[in-house]
Order: sequence, then structure tokens, then C-alpha cells
Amino acid sequence: MSADNSVGNASVPLRSLLNSIQCIRDRIRDGESNKSDGTFNLSNFWDTLNQAVKTVSQEVTILSLAFSRPPLPSQEDGEKLAGSIMKSVLSLSTVFYWLPESQGVSLRRHIRDATVEVLEGVAQLLEVILSSPLQSLSQEQLTSTGSVWSTCDHFAQLPRDNKAAVLVVLSSQIGVVKDATDEIEQALSEAHDPFSNMLIDHNDEEEPLGNQDTYWSEKDRLVISPCQGLMKASAACLRKLISAIKANGDVTTAQNVAQLDKLVEISKDISPSVDDLALCLYPPMDYSGVENNVSEVAALLKKVLEMIRSTHVCGEAELSWVLFLDGAICHNLQKAKDLIQQDS
Repeated sequence: MSADNSVGNASVPLRSLLNSIQCIRDRIRDGESNKSDGTFNLSNFWDTLNQAVKTVSQEVTILSLAFSRPPLPSQEDGEKLAGSIMKSVLSLSTVFYWLPESQGVSLRRHIRDATVEVLEGVAQLLEVILSSPLQSLSQEQLTSTGSVWSTCDHFAQLPRDNKAAVLVVLSSQIGVVKDATDEIEQALSEAHDPFSNMLIDHNDEEEPLGNQDTYWSEKDRLVISPCQGLMKASAACLRKLISAIKANGDVTTAQNVAQLDKLVEISKDISPSVDDLALCLYPPMDYSGVENNVSEVAALLKKVLEMIRSTHVCGEAELSWVLFLDGAICHNLQKAKDLIQQDS
């Protein structure tokens, strides 16, 4: 059954509404924030935003109920429903654009992503209504309606300022780094040379037994040790940074807000860099690749530590661990390079 036949004359305003919401969604996803540096009341912004989200949820409920059972809404009723939905969506998008850049890039990204999810949910529900024959409330329509409710409810869990937004991002990075570190440790504990206790004499022309590319040599294991040290330093750097932001992070000035954004932007590169290092450690080990990845992780961590020192989150208490980690990074980097170049 075609979309138009499914919902009768009401399909015309609903189709137009769907196209409009998709356009608004795309503009929000790619749009720029308000550049205003004037007075901005973040508390009032949240009150207004939450009310706008609540209204979208209510209007979606009305729309879904209208198409949950016969008789079909007339074209006039469809236009009224579409108008109410459009008004609530425009209100939500307008409030989002109020948030100025000075309140923080990280905070804006959280709110932008949540807003886009709401609009995608509304668009999906409209597509379901337009493509489903009206016999009874379908499971797909129930699921789509519930999805919009869920995305609207998610706004209550969003970080309320840029400090909180930055902490959410950094906390997610620790888990990734820890997983990579744990995987290498587990692989080391399980892996062994299956022929290590077998003395086999063979001519140079003969093929060695087994696939020696599937286990680590003794030198490989020695090289891995300082690499693990760098991976652990990465996790420690993230943990200490989170503690420093919790203790000293400030969002009362645009400069401090921007510093928090810079910290999180550079720190987001830590987990993928550690992942790359972990992957190159598996046999057969390419020492050149290991050295390159070790150097990249070390350089990144030193850059992060240097940035921490230059921001307001670094007090006297934080300076000690910054210096300690910097020394540990240099030590492990040099040790890894020495072992790689040994006997080469």
C-alpha cells in the first residue's frame, strides 16, 4: 500500500512536515552556534530548553494517538497536527541556537547531538505513519513513539555546563585505554612459544616447525614492557586530568571555558593512539612500526601535559604529578627505543 493511501488526505501535510523536519535537523547538525559574548543566563536557557523538549514529546504523543486507530484524520486535522508539531520543533531549534560559543564547544556538542536525535526520532515516526496501513497501532509505531519519548527524556541527563560536558568525554576515554592495556596483559599471560622447550636440530634449508609468527620472542616481550608503561601512563594522565578538572575547573570566564575545550580536544587523541600502539604489539612484531607508535604516543602525552600546565586546572598539587608523568613517559620511550635498536 502506498504512503498516500495509508493515511489518506492527511498524508500531504505530514509529508511536507517530514521534509521540513529533515531540513531543520540537517541545519542543526552542521550549523554554527551563536557568537554573542554578551550576558547569557545558562539556568534560564536550560529551563526554556527543557520546556521546548517537553512540548515536542507531548505533540508527538498527540500525533501518534491520532493515527493509532480509525477513523483517519481529515486533511484539515492533519494540517493542524502538522502545524503543532512544526511549531514545537521550531521552538526547540530556536532555543538550541541561543546557546553561545562562549558557553563551550563541548557543552554545545552534547546538546546539539541530543537535539538531532529528537528530530531524527520525530522524522522516523512520521515515516512509519506515512508507510503503514491504518488497521491498528503497529509495533513499529509504538517503538518509534517510545524512541522520541526516550530521546526527550535524555535531556534531563545532559551535562549542565562545559565543565561537566568535558568530564563526560574524558571519562569515556579511560575505559578505552584500560581495555587496550588489559587486552595486551591478557595476551601476554596466555601466549607462549609452543616449541620453547623442544630442542630441534634442522638444516637451514628445512622449514622450522610451527608458525613462529603467532607468538612473541623474548626480545618482543622485553620491548612490550615499556610500551605497557606508556599505555599505563596514558590512563594515569586521563585520570589525573579528570581529578584536576573536578577540583579546579572553572566556567565563569570565556577563557577558562575555552581552555577546558582545548584540553578535551587534544586528550581525545589519546585512546586511538593507545589502540594503535596495542595493535602493533601483536606478533609478528614490526619493530619499526612499534617505534613509530611509541614515539607518537609519547609525543601526544607530553603535549597534553604541557597544555595542562598552561591552563587554570593546574595548581601546585597538580604540578607534581605532571612532572612525574613527564619523566615516566621519557623513561619508557627511551627504554623501548634502546630495546628495539639492540642487536639490529
